[in-house]
Amino acid sequence: MCTLIMENVVIFDSPGKGRGLKAAKEFWAGDVIFSEASLAAVVFDSLAERVCHSCFRRQEKLQRCGQCKFVHYCDRTCQRAGWAEHKQECSAIKAYGKVPNENIRLVARILWRLDKDGSTVSDMQLTTLDELEDHITDMQEDELKELKVDIHNFLDFWPRTSKQHTVDDISHIFGVINCNGFSVSDQRGLQAVGVGLFPNLCLVNHDCWPNCTVILNHGNQSAVNTMFHSQRRIELRSLGKIAEGEELTVAYVDYMNLSEERQRLLKTQYFFDCTCEHCKNKIKDDIKLGGREVDGVKPSEEQVKEATDYCYQMLEKMDKARLNGDYHEVVKICRECIEKTEPVLAETHIYLLRMWSTMSEVQAYLQYLNDAAEYARKMVEGYTKLYPPNNATLGMAAMRAGVIHWQAGDIEVAHGMVCKAYAILMVTHGPTHPITKDLEAMRVQTEMELRMFKQNEYVYHSMREAALKNKPMTMLHEPKSVEEGIKNLFHRRK
Repeated sequence: MCTLIMENVVIFDSPGKGRGLKAAKEFWAGDVIFSEASLAAVVFDSLAERVCHSCFRRQEKLQRCGQCKFVHYCDRTCQRAGWAEHKQECSAIKAYGKVPNENIRLVARILWRLDKDGSTVSDMQLTTLDELEDHITDMQEDELKELKVDIHNFLDFWPRTSKQHTVDDISHIFGVINCNGFSVSDQRGLQAVGVGLFPNLCLVNHDCWPNCTVILNHGNQSAVNTMFHSQRRIELRSLGKIAEGEELTVAYVDYMNLSEERQRLLKTQYFFDCTCEHCKNKIKDDIKLGGREVDGVKPSEEQVKEATDYCYQMLEKMDKARLNGDYHEVVKICRECIEKTEPVLAETHIYLLRMWSTMSEVQAYLQYLNDAAEYARKMVEGYTKLYPPNNATLGMAAMRAGVIHWQAGDIEVAHGMVCKAYAILMVTHGPTHPITKDLEAMRVQTEMELRMFKQNEYVYHSMREAALKNKPMTMLHEPKSVEEGIKNLFHRRK
């Protein structure tokens, strides 16, 4: 039964899942159930020169560590704040003569932390790393080969002056981060930039329709004196009313996937069979691959299958063109696919939604804003019928749609979308998160403009044109490849 109790949560044996957490009291939407600083975290290898290794903010100009020449910081303030975590790593990189990969760096930081602070690094820690599953016995042959290579390279990198650990202990830590590493996002929560380990979060089990979400709150590192910094931490937030004694769950994979695909991902990445209601009963699978109903008439199964197969083939072509940066070709492929399949496929069809999403993003980048706005609106309408009401992906889609409609000059839809996004992100991210603050400013702006528009459309459009010439609203960057989005909560090795 219960082994440890924190003020808000209780550890218990969850049937069929092992250990889990349940609510020790009632929660409401937007409540922070707990926050937790990382035991250790590292920046991805690919972003090592573009992200601060202390505060994980993306910056144009970063200062390089003068000793190891690898780690980068915003300024001296961040360098001082990150020194405790980097000190031993710095001398190890110098002695090794090269930089090991992100997994090796994370395992090294974890072991240095445990050697210094012991197995329980804070009073609020509910579990030790020894108690967490490593699933090494469940790994495939190719994964085991990679693990052996990482362990070999780790042993070469690990300094002789540091405490020596057994191969079994090192293997266990690699296994733990392989299935429990959490993606650390940049300061706006828009891109994964690193990976960290949060022991308490590892106890929160999966559900495809969860009652909680996890966001990264970067805290405040603006003070020159590091004593006044608040820690980078994850927050487990309630998505709705949670009764006392109810299990706390988060989604490890995106609900947009079909139940069979979610189960496959969960089995191969996290080594368990999902038995949630949505997987058992294949809830919403029918509308995710469904046909469009017009005046009570639906297309035949054969027509839907033919349109689905065609859409899938076009998605593959579109992804290739997108990776090559050929955005006009992307638009051509998307337009051809949408014209052929939109009359047949439901607005909740996951392939059509991907087409709309890509079309909206690329057309916005190419400045065809009316087109972009239409597809962004359709995407949000589809997402609304698929996702839970307080879902971060839905909130971010509504925010993007709001910005595009504002840029296209449709202030009424823009304000509605911004308000929808703000209501969702107040729950999923909370009022202090940078993205929510951005949305609050946008909400005030669009509300003021909407009042002006209703009073006098001509004056409003004249003022808007003048304002755009001076300072256009910029939030739309070059479209990234699909893989760069933060779709999954938990980081997995590629």
